[in-house]
Amino acid sequence: MSQFIVSFAGAGRVAGALCGEMFRSGIKIHQIVSESGSDGRPLANVCNAEWSSELSFDTSNQVIIVAVPDHKLKEVLSSIICPAECVVAHTAGSYGLEVFPSTLRKTGVFYPLQTFSKGRSVSFNNLPFLTEASDDETGKILHDLARSIGGKVHFIDHEQRKVVHLAAVFVNNFTNYMLASGSEIAGRAGLSLEIFEPLIRETIAKALESGPEKSQTGPAIRNDHNTIEMHLELLSFSPELQKIYKELTDSIIKHYNKR
Repeated sequence: MSQFIVSFAGAGRVAGALCGEMFRSGIKIHQIVSESGSDGRPLANVCNAEWSSELSFDTSNQVIIVAVPDHKLKEVLSSIICPAECVVAHTAGSYGLEVFPSTLRKTGVFYPLQTFSKGRSVSFNNLPFLTEASDDETGKILHDLARSIGGKVHFIDHEQRKVVHLAAVFVNNFTNYMLASGSEIAGRAGLSLEIFEPLIRETIAKALESGPEKSQTGPAIRNDHNTIEMHLELLSFSPELQKIYKELTDSIIKHYNKR
């Protein structure tokens, strides 16, 4: 049983995933604070916690995890009322310690490098947590908290974490958009994304095992202009997808011709 007593500001996807995993790991979840009870109350009920819409945390708390959208982060942090000895950490990848007001003394970053969706379970075993802290004691608390739910801790500074967050947009968000675009294109032939599942799995597996630089295939790396022109013609239904296809193809050609 963990010694931690943790509360959350926010009740969205990240808060829900972290809160649920901490609760299952034996961590005491004390308060869930959110603007609306529609998300906050159910999460509080699942974790045997109290729900409130007020950003006031009592003396029982040891750690407050602030998991809110980036555009609300500064406002929420500036509104938090809590004991001086309480650790307050946010989960944002693009922000560091500079967003905390001077009224909060023990501050940190508790950024899980993962994508979370409601209703979908994610393994926390060796999940990277990119952390930063205002002092060594706070750093140890965040390290131990991440380890208590199976996480693998990486202490990195704000500048490094911003770059990691940018890279994550490419490997996750942009990749997912490519899958959505592929699904849209396949739909014009009456096919679903399911037919691509073996290809998707092998693409990712090969990139992880051999490295993406050694795994690139396709008409662009072959300079197969006939196929490229045919594809652009097939994409005439969507000028936006045509533009994306052409820019990515040109980028691949330039990149691999420099090697």
